[in-house]
Amino acid sequence: MYKVLLVDDERMILEGIQQIVDWSSAGTELTGTARNGIEAYELIVKERPDFVISDISMPGLNGLELVEKTLQSFPDIRFIMLTGYKDFEYARSAMQYGVKHYLLKPCNEAQIYEALAELVAEREEQLEKERFVASMKEGMNKVLPHVKEQFLRELVSNKTYGPSDLDYYQELFGLKTGEQPVRLILFQLEHSHEYEHLFALKNIAEDLLTNVLLGATLNGRLLILVQETLEPAILLQSIEEVKRTFIGFYSVELTIALSEAGPMEAGRRLYREALQCMNHRFYVGEGSLITKSDLPADERGSGDIELDEERMALLVKSGLREEVEHELDRLFCQLGERCLEIGVTRSYVLELYAMLIRLCSPEDRHRFTAQMAELVKLDTLPGLTLFVKEAALHVTAGYYKNSISRRSSIVERMISIVEQHYMNAELTLNAVAHEMLYMNPDYLGKVFKQVTGDNFSHYLSRLRIERAAEQIRRSGDVKVFELADSYGFGGNSKYFSQAFKKWMGMTPTEYRKSFEQHL
Repeated sequence: MYKVLLVDDERMILEGIQQIVDWSSAGTELTGTARNGIEAYELIVKERPDFVISDISMPGLNGLELVEKTLQSFPDIRFIMLTGYKDFEYARSAMQYGVKHYLLKPCNEAQIYEALAELVAEREEQLEKERFVASMKEGMNKVLPHVKEQFLRELVSNKTYGPSDLDYYQELFGLKTGEQPVRLILFQLEHSHEYEHLFALKNIAEDLLTNVLLGATLNGRLLILVQETLEPAILLQSIEEVKRTFIGFYSVELTIALSEAGPMEAGRRLYREALQCMNHRFYVGEGSLITKSDLPADERGSGDIELDEERMALLVKSGLREEVEHELDRLFCQLGERCLEIGVTRSYVLELYAMLIRLCSPEDRHRFTAQMAELVKLDTLPGLTLFVKEAALHVTAGYYKNSISRRSSIVERMISIVEQHYMNAELTLNAVAHEMLYMNPDYLGKVFKQVTGDNFSHYLSRLRIERAAEQIRRSGDVKVFELADSYGFGGNSKYFSQAFKKWMGMTPTEYRKSFEQHL
């Protein structure tokens, strides 16, 4: 029911209309009556009626003045004006306030009913329109986020928007960019993740970043369009804060690319810049914040990388772990500095890995070949570096183990020869190498030192002195020149005595006397 207020300064008319009109049939209820405009306005403020039936000629505040004052505060209230014949033309001025219904006194029940019915119909129609608009707005609010996302996808992909199109969408979305440039921020979640992570990241970014205009998921990444209102350094700090907050909640690594600033109509170019920065992730690794300043200043590097397969193979076969690691670091450092096309860089890495497959042991070859599929999936140079380095050091360790075994065998043969021929003054490293083992003496000397920790000449001299000392302990009074002759010193008593004192801390004579004192 719509509420009606009846106003007239003539009591009989007021009571008559109150009684003859079937208010409920008209879809209304009479909620109050007033005898003048002042009293009527007080009731209007108190009751807030939908319709007011008012005489136009009243003391204090006439009908037109009541209409004017009411509509200033309550513009939705509608009036039916009652007037005498002489005031009819005057009443028509009420139309300027939107009053459409005015009745000549005396008026009957049907006229008032009809006027009320029209007002009720107008109000119902208005409410129906409001409900329709509200429904449309509700529906629009539901689809608007999707429309915004689709608009951003089209803006950066394959659709060109002119200035008029952009103006339309900016008005539709309530975007106020003015002449300010914009930037695109591209977020990539690393490794396996759920769709809810992208949704959460979008909420965090929109909450922490200043002047976010639009956001959308595109090819499994999150794309955010922001208005350039901050200093670049402050924007970078805000992006880092988004990253820290997200990782704090989900422990999922983020790689982020930031475009340069530009007008919104240059969205496709800005997106290409962001993608170019994201592609540079191959060289800088996961978890980076990449801007145009991180890219190579000019064109991609050119020239051959110094991949010397023969040298690398020789280092691996020699079991030289440190040298292999150093050579790999040099190679991958070159790849990182040159920033060649990613496919070219990958070809160098695959070539190196193929060499390792050829070098590895038969039992490792099948596993190394199978792991080629894992190598191909790696999408950053740091990841490729770690993978290849682990493989290379594994193969090197195998060669080192075999080398140690071979070297130990050689040294055992050298020691056996020394044990048999140490009394021969002609026994030297050269003699062992050339006449007995037929090997390079320098190589033998290095191998002997690596395995025993002592060089060959020291080992031989110490063995001769130890055996001479044993002879002194067994025989007692033995001549020094005899010992020098018997234990490889060629009868040189002086040299033998010097060597004996060096190893035993005393001359042969002193050693014999000290031994006799202990007996």
